Amino acid sequence: MSGNESRLQAIYHITNREDTPVETPKKLKKIWASDVFNLAKMEELLSKKAFKGMKKTIATGEALDPSVADVVAASMKDWAMARGAKFFSHIFYPMTNATAEKHDGFIVTNPEGQAITEFTGGLLIKGEPDGSSFPNGSIRVTNAARGHTVWDPTSPAYLMQTANGPTLMIPSVFLSWTGESLDKKIPLLRSNTAMNNAAQKVLKLMGEKDVSTLNSSCGAEQEYFLVDDNFAAARPDLVLAGRTLFGAPAAKGQEFDDHYFGAIPPRVLVFMQDFENTLYKLGIPAKAHHNEVAPGQFEIAPYYETANIAADHQQLLMTVLKNTAKKHGFLCLMHEKPFAGINGSGKHVNWSVGNSTQGNLLDPGETPHDNLNFLLFCGAVIRGVHKYGPLLRAVIASAGNDHRLGANEAPPAILSVYLGRQLEKIFDDIKEGKLTGSEGGGIMDLGLSQILNFAKDPGDRNRTSPFAFTGNRFEFRAVGSEQSVSGPLIAMNTMLADSLEWIATELEAALENASEEEAVVAVLQKLMIEHGNAVFGGDGYSSEWHKEAVEERGLANIPTTADALPTLKEDYIKELFSSTGVLSNVELASRYEVYSEQYILAIEMEAKLVIDMAKTSIYPAATRYLADIASTVNEAKEAGVELSTATVAKVAGLISDMMTSVDSLGDVLAQHDFDSTDAHMQHCANAIRGAMDNVRTAADGLELEVADDLWPLPKYQEMLFIK
Repeated sequence: MSGNESRLQAIYHITNREDTPVETPKKLKKIWASDVFNLAKMEELLSKKAFKGMKKTIATGEALDPSVADVVAASMKDWAMARGAKFFSHIFYPMTNATAEKHDGFIVTNPEGQAITEFTGGLLIKGEPDGSSFPNGSIRVTNAARGHTVWDPTSPAYLMQTANGPTLMIPSVFLSWTGESLDKKIPLLRSNTAMNNAAQKVLKLMGEKDVSTLNSSCGAEQEYFLVDDNFAAARPDLVLAGRTLFGAPAAKGQEFDDHYFGAIPPRVLVFMQDFENTLYKLGIPAKAHHNEVAPGQFEIAPYYETANIAADHQQLLMTVLKNTAKKHGFLCLMHEKPFAGINGSGKHVNWSVGNSTQGNLLDPGETPHDNLNFLLFCGAVIRGVHKYGPLLRAVIASAGNDHRLGANEAPPAILSVYLGRQLEKIFDDIKEGKLTGSEGGGIMDLGLSQILNFAKDPGDRNRTSPFAFTGNRFEFRAVGSEQSVSGPLIAMNTMLADSLEWIATELEAALENASEEEAVVAVLQKLMIEHGNAVFGGDGYSSEWHKEAVEERGLANIPTTADALPTLKEDYIKELFSSTGVLSNVELASRYEVYSEQYILAIEMEAKLVIDMAKTSIYPAATRYLADIASTVNEAKEAGVELSTATVAKVAGLISDMMTSVDSLGDVLAQHDFDSTDAHMQHCANAIRGAMDNVRTAADGLELEVADDLWPLPKYQEMLFIK
């Protein structure tokens, strides 16, 4: 493979790279959660009273006796220091998609100047970072910037290992001095409380006597790309934007379908095993890994956990993923669309609700038509998606996710619910006022004696649906790979709480004059008449569906973040969050301001980078090539040989087009006289993004013409296929 000197050097270092040393794998039972201060550790180290209090708080969310905090703090410190920790950190989750941490030492000095250690319940419960530079959406001003990190005892503390030793990490909430949430954890915990309160009402109306606290659960499949860091270092767009702003498609992409579930490259497999070894020590249940559809793309899928812990673990997983990739000489890309022309990456959020007494309330069982609790909870989801579809689109809105939503690789920007053939028929019957039965999946018989027959699933999967039922949970498939799962979980929990409150009110009235089954059918019939338009089992990518969804069913098609985020200002969304106690109007407004600013900054940063790379990398290479071929043509002509000037004209034209587009992009980027934030976002979504595309079209055309030894940027065929 040819290339300029820097690219050749990168290829040489990759192909001659020595394997990264990794520790010898140990048995799972020896390493599982070994770096976690979990209930098993607490039972061993705490007094019976303290352990009982912690266990109850974790199981029910009940307030912890403050006196227990001192006992927990002392044991936590002793456990961490025995493992080599000298520092602790309240780790929290501000209104970004990243984590934040401030490290403090256990060390203090006594009057004699000797170093001693200290970690009290007060230090465990509350930290006090300044935090003035975190996004706050005008909740506070610079001269009143105090914030608090407060321990969340329902999510276990853990040790983050580095080459210099571990740090004790304490999952925490983050709030302003005046008490407003500045993070993603507080509203997630509130949303779960709201869902539990509403679910309790419904279940008790259904005659359930023993109802333990309900929790939502989450299992988030994470897709990502790996690029060798020798290539990544030569791509300013990958380093700064996390995606390629330029790049012509390689001769081979994903059209052969040979990468999906293919044999994992040995170097990548070693990385995966090292990565998952770390996850197991942190108590993160990584369950599956495999090649994804696009070359260079991979996926990890954890087992489901309680939503709050799953959200913390998902953030930790992304951190460990990036750090381990770096250790193995990779740059891990979690941008939703790092390479044009091939599939981008998502984060499928598998979500359900349940408890220890009633189990998973989104599990239909063998006869779903008889499972009235399931039908009510499933109906509540249908109503929630129909009524709050624009909210679900808003919580997955980002500059990166706009590149994939609606394309033939990700669910469309129209929110609908896929139930599968069996459940769709049941709810269609309910809409007609009857509940007659349900179809089974039948038996799969291949006619081969050596292959055992097995029970077929009662419904197929639908990869084109943004919100699909997949057996015993719903899968929100439209979440972006770089995003926190907290936002989607908050929205889903809150919409479910609202729908369950509505069902409880309707059900209580219906039960006065009808049997339990009759009342459930009557309530769900009303629900399906009003909200059944959200149920769709066909091809979500088709143009026919887009037309039907908008024109006949009244569903919203929301293509960009600029279109989606204003939903957060709608009165019915304010009412949803305020009535459930999940977000105050001030807190909700802050999120609109923060997320819109992040969108604008992301687009404008990319635009600046496009201009810089076009001018300083691509233009010099292209003009050198133009000078070379023009000189060759002229020299040949002087020697009496006529060479075609078509390439000269084409390259010159592409250079002219690119630089004209660069000037136009600079002009639209300079505009800042907008009447509103909404208008500024629309300018980014349309004018700036369109101008960026024009620059890229010309530049990618040049990549296909300019001599390979002059092209300065690593190409797709190198980054995607050389590992």
